[in-house]
Order: sequence, then structure tokens, then C-alpha cells
Amino acid sequence: MNLVLATATLIGLAAWPSANAQTRKPTPPKSLRLYVLDCGRITVANGDSMGFKPGELATSNMVTPCFLIVHPRGSMIWDTGEIPDSAFKSGVTPQTAGAFTVDRPLLPQLAAIGYTPADITYLALSHYHGDHVANANAFAGSTWIVQQGDRDAIFAPRADTKGKLGGVGDPAYFTDLAKSKTMLLKGEDHDVFGDGTVVIKFTPGHTPGHQSLFLKLAKTGPVLLSGDLYHYPEEITYKRIPSFDSDKEQTAKSRAMIEEFVKKNKAQLWIQHDYTAGIKRKIAPEFYE
Repeated sequence: MNLVLATATLIGLAAWPSANAQTRKPTPPKSLRLYVLDCGRITVANGDSMGFKPGELATSNMVTPCFLIVHPRGSMIWDTGEIPDSAFKSGVTPQTAGAFTVDRPLLPQLAAIGYTPADITYLALSHYHGDHVANANAFAGSTWIVQQGDRDAIFAPRADTKGKLGGVGDPAYFTDLAKSKTMLLKGEDHDVFGDGTVVIKFTPGHTPGHQSLFLKLAKTGPVLLSGDLYHYPEEITYKRIPSFDSDKEQTAKSRAMIEEFVKKNKAQLWIQHDYTAGIKRKIAPEFYE
């Protein structure tokens, strides 16, 4: 099911009774599953901020997926979107905020495949930028897996919040996570379920604690979710790095490491923001396994 066809399906499924989701716990799968959730798109006028010249990009627009990873021993949400579900209370769809457009909220998409935030074992964000974290507070009851560098940036004092919260652009997206059970990674990889099938890779540069995610799927094969290590496939071709990365030299090192890792493991590199590839991927309730 592609992105367009999924829209009609999920609109109907969004009305699935919430009581059903609350009383029935999801049945663990026999092997790893990956659900791609539609968390919006970004309209980008050009690739200037990414260092591209006119004509070098096939398209400057982006998709913004979220992902649900379901393992026999638990589940993890990876990235939580660009516009919070609370914006949909007006009943207006799609919702827009600047360059962001979201057709439907995140939590009903989870409900359509039998999950509530309370069912999610782990929350992991590729990094703290606003287009990846809008619904993070919904998963405050999950164990938050975060690198020290990003957590420090999120909760660093700032003048406009009187020192209460956040050195990042959208501190309100993290208020409930301040008290979450937290697994703090200190510049390291992490094997989430201990069997090598779901591994967080430390890929700093875009932000100090940026992470990517390696998945070993039985039928699809190995997949590496990029986070924002890349935004466009042309970044690999032209060796371009965004001007706003926190450490461009570190980004280059992280990319070199990941490209070698992908080659060694014969993995597919899924650039999360890649519009051309993203609109062709199966969208939940379908899944990869």
C-alpha cells in the first residue's frame, strides 16, 4: 500500500474503538516487524541550506515518516512527527505549520494496528529537531533511549523559558520526558533487545547526539534508518552537508562509518526524508518483516 492509498484506509481505521485498544494488548509477532507511519511532508523551496545548486536535486521536498518497530520482546517508536496530534482537535485536515503538512494524527494510526502509547516499550528519537519530535510527550510512559549530547541540549537552560527547559527550538515537545524512565547513552551504540535485530547507531554531527537505527528483518533483509544523517540521496553523490549541522566534520565521519557499515552488512539505506523513495513505501497497517 503506498502513501496515497493508505490515506483512505487509515481515515476509516482511525475511528476504531479506543476501548478495544485499551482492553486488548497487542499479540507479539514471531519475528521483527517494521511499520511505516505517515507523519507528514515538508515543502522545501530549494536545496540552498543543504549546499545544493539548482538542478542537482530530483526534488527538494521531503517526507517525514515515523516508525513502529515491533519485536517479540517489546516495541519501540522511532521519531514522532512534525505537528502534534493536539493540533487536530479543530477537526481541520490536513494541518499545516509553515512548511509542514500532516494529513492525519499519529496516535490513530497506531490504534489502527492495535497499539496505544501505553503499549510502547521504548521511545527513541533520531535527534531533537522539531520535525521528528512533535508527539514525543505522548510516549513519556515508555523508556526513553537518548544520547547524552542530545538530552543535554534539550534540557539546557535558555532565557526565554526562564531556565526551566530546553536549549532546542521546541522545548514544549519534551516537557513530559523530563520525568520519563531514561536509558542514557554516552556516545555509544545500543542493542535494544539484545539479539542484534534492533541496534541504535551513534551518528553525531547533525546534532551532538544524533542516532540512526539498524534493523535486521527476516524477509526484507537489513535496513538502516538514517535519521537526518542524510536528507537526500544526492548528499551521498555530491558529498554535501547541511549548513546547519552542529558539527559538519563529525557528520562526514558518521557518514563514512555508516556507509561502510551498510556495505559490510549488505543493508538497505533508507533516507527518512527521501521523498521519491518514501512515497513508494508500504504504509501501516501494512508492514515489513
